[in-house]
Amino acid sequence: MPESTQHKLDRIRPPRVQITYDVEIGGAIQKKELPLVMGILADLSGKPEQALPKLKDRKFVEIDRDNFNEILKSIAPRITCSVDNKLSKDGGKTSVELRFQHIDDFLPLDTSRKVQSWQDPTKEVFGGIVPQVEPLRKLFEARQRLNDLLAKLDGNDTLDLMLQSVVGNADEMKQLKAANDGGEKHA
Repeated sequence: MPESTQHKLDRIRPPRVQITYDVEIGGAIQKKELPLVMGILADLSGKPEQALPKLKDRKFVEIDRDNFNEILKSIAPRITCSVDNKLSKDGGKTSVELRFQHIDDFLPLDTSRKVQSWQDPTKEVFGGIVPQVEPLRKLFEARQRLNDLLAKLDGNDTLDLMLQSVVGNADEMKQLKAANDGGEKHA
């Protein structure tokens, strides 16, 4: 006789919560198991851009580990808030908007996958929180460029000497900064 789906799931992926009780049937005690069914009513979308349907018009959605990211993407949770700006000397507040489409978007930086930027749909960015916050993204990109420079310096004595001479000369640094600022404006 073919095995039922429920019994197959019990064998492959046993439930984490098992509720059992003992029943006396015909003088013998049998162990019965109650299935755990949980319903949660929650607005998990944060601050949605479009109004959500009324609660009475919404349907229950079955969520498991296989469809979690699909459900998360369909809910499109979004957070908008104002936070203290710890990156600039003047401090103040900065506005932050975060969107989540995958469980890994809750990580600071997910370098394992690239996603389409919601800020600029023509760009692909790493997943996570850092690429969604402009000052953090710029800081991360600067860090990546410094790591690239460090890799180029490894064993390259000529480049090392040239950089040391530029860093030691304030006039050359100003010229390079002016050239760099001009290049960014034209790019």
